[in-house]
Amino acid sequence: MKTKDIPQDATFTEYTHAAGGWGSVRALGSILMQENVVANGARVLMKQNKPDGFACVSCSWAKPADPHMFEFCENGAKATAWEITDKRATPEFFAAHTVSELEQWSDLELESVGRLTEPLRYDAASDKYLPLSWQQALDEIGTELRAMPPEKVVFYASGRASLETSYMYQLMARMYGNNNLPDSSNMCHESTSVALPKTIGVAVGTVRLEDFEHTDCILFFGHNTGTNAPRMLHPLEEARKRGVPVITFNPLRERGLVSFVNPQSPLEMLTPARTAISTQYLQIRIGGDTAAAMGMAKWLIEEDDAALAARQPRLLDPGFIADHTSGFEEFARVVRAADWGEIETQSGVSRDQLEQAAKTYTGARAAMLMYGMGITQHREAVRTIHMLTNLLLLRGNIGKPGAGICPIRGHSNVQGQRTVGITEKPEMVPQEKLRAQYGFEVPQKKGLNTVEACEEILRRDIAGFIMLGGNFVRAIPDHSRMEPAWREIPLTVQIMTRLNRSTVIHGKKSYLLPCLGRIEIDQQGSGPQAVSVEDSTGCMHGSRGVTAPASEHLWSEVAIVAELAKRITPPNPKVDWDAWRADYSKIRSAIAETYPEIFHDFNERMWTPGGFARPLAARERKWNTDTGKANFIAPDSFEEDPDMPAHGPDVLRLMTTRGDSQFNTTVYSLDDRFRGVYGTRRVLLLNAADMERLQLNNGDFVTARTVCDDGIDRRVGNLRVQSFDIPPGCIMGYFPELNPLIPLAHHAKGSKVPAAKSIPVRLSVVGPRPGAATDPESQIRAA
Repeated sequence: MKTKDIPQDATFTEYTHAAGGWGSVRALGSILMQENVVANGARVLMKQNKPDGFACVSCSWAKPADPHMFEFCENGAKATAWEITDKRATPEFFAAHTVSELEQWSDLELESVGRLTEPLRYDAASDKYLPLSWQQALDEIGTELRAMPPEKVVFYASGRASLETSYMYQLMARMYGNNNLPDSSNMCHESTSVALPKTIGVAVGTVRLEDFEHTDCILFFGHNTGTNAPRMLHPLEEARKRGVPVITFNPLRERGLVSFVNPQSPLEMLTPARTAISTQYLQIRIGGDTAAAMGMAKWLIEEDDAALAARQPRLLDPGFIADHTSGFEEFARVVRAADWGEIETQSGVSRDQLEQAAKTYTGARAAMLMYGMGITQHREAVRTIHMLTNLLLLRGNIGKPGAGICPIRGHSNVQGQRTVGITEKPEMVPQEKLRAQYGFEVPQKKGLNTVEACEEILRRDIAGFIMLGGNFVRAIPDHSRMEPAWREIPLTVQIMTRLNRSTVIHGKKSYLLPCLGRIEIDQQGSGPQAVSVEDSTGCMHGSRGVTAPASEHLWSEVAIVAELAKRITPPNPKVDWDAWRADYSKIRSAIAETYPEIFHDFNERMWTPGGFARPLAARERKWNTDTGKANFIAPDSFEEDPDMPAHGPDVLRLMTTRGDSQFNTTVYSLDDRFRGVYGTRRVLLLNAADMERLQLNNGDFVTARTVCDDGIDRRVGNLRVQSFDIPPGCIMGYFPELNPLIPLAHHAKGSKVPAAKSIPVRLSVVGPRPGAATDPESQIRAA
């Protein structure tokens, strides 16, 4: 039975428990029962993130060499249950439902149908997806693509595909004739990939798992660890038990960064014991991160000035600054001139709070700084990352044990895809190596990233769109404009495991190509195959499927890409797609030839416990920058979203975020227990004072409209408001339901990541919920 998202039936109850604990255990049991895999799920989960098992298909957090017995988190278990479910979307299901009917279903309803079992092609006459053979599907797609101008075709990749598949996919696209390779990074951490090379000379973080054992202080900016990377709570718990302070900057008090009960600890599970994670929690305003980091830097530099004048011990690391950095004097000049009043206004927290954070940071011999999409999804995200890096450079916290910067990546191999060539920028791939290996010239025209691909779709100038996983239509901004344009694309093709919004909002010709999941046994010509992924800390891991495929008709992603490549690329005796399909070790050998510094002896090293690490020059204090040093880069202002100014006291700044029962666009249920929201995702969480000021009551229904001067009406209705612990002027709602409010042009400068964390909106009341309290002081109701 389908489950509608009906805000009228929603309940709210304040969640005061720690992350983990019995709440996670109950959630695990619930998802295994929901997907009818209680027995098989328990067996499979014992192989998750183990050196001889499979890499989790959800988040990309590091996998330890000495794993716990249960080396999975609540959301990782949900992703596994979702993949090994016994539910099936068979041809009989599609015979019973038109696509127009399915379009009316919610995201949860669509994915809850289960795993796809056979290739499908959209039939306009019946408005249904009809089954066809793999040979017929690939031949027809190949014929269509060969007739199209290569520059008009897009090859999108989600962050889930393996290193092997991703390498083949980018090679296929380039041999076909373009660099149109947008991917999940374009929607999340592309700001990192643009910012860090300018400051420290690498495009990824410098922290490894072992650094948690040596750190003396951890700073968190803009990340919900308890939901988006829960396995990180284990090293955080161990650090806290050593007395390591954790300072968190986040508009919301996320439960995972407040306290944690380890489900693997009998003592903690059977007693009231819990580990307090954050020792100082600063609830900054949305977009206040640059100002907060500036406040800490200002205290540090001015106190260091005083210490230098008094001939007392320095607070900065002058030796590191002199030997390893460039631009310090200009940065220090800007910091000294910064006004505390502006810092407090822009950050939303007091000078005393920022000075206390700076004092704690100064007391640490080695400190790590972690951040997520609360940083990367702003207009000035690149500048903000520069500011966070500046804070680390002041005390030499790059390139020593227990120190470094750590962008916490999302999808399981989103970082690895970039490592093996999934990028729209031809200068980022080793063109000479590819020329020598395969005898072809990499196209020199820059390809399309996500925002640019959307812009071309709006111009009706894209002929074909191939999706290697993901849910592109749902993940992008500006739905009211994008969806009509998407329907005009001549050809859309999805390589996927389940139905999602992108299957029912389709192009004129549409094909669904169902693939094996990573957890399933992949049998090819040379026997069962393994694949590999890269985690957030730059370590590579092998992954073996452990369960039977959902259908005998499923092909692996490698097989699908290989067969498609044979049909759309010129014959090339140096590329044996059939051999690669039969034996994935040959793909890894090819990757090692293209990227020998990272992947030498790939097949021998891929089962190294804990993974094998890619070389990172910045960890050795070698700086591959224009200056040959790490660069301080001074901000020109503190405002992170200057293109979205407020237009009156009734304008609120909206951030979109994921819920507890969600990974990216995949929604496992309508509940978000950490925020006390049950039975709906159509909700806006507001500061109680803002609700009173705007004469809103808990339970009122509103329409949210974007405040933007481009003449386009962006709105989402039927949203229920509820008071919540969030800074004044700020408001929270769920991704992707509120993506229609994000203007496509509202993206990070330099990286074009959609700025989903700061959207100015006005609310208009539709009506109260029947029986809702009208007292403005009413707080969160018990369920």
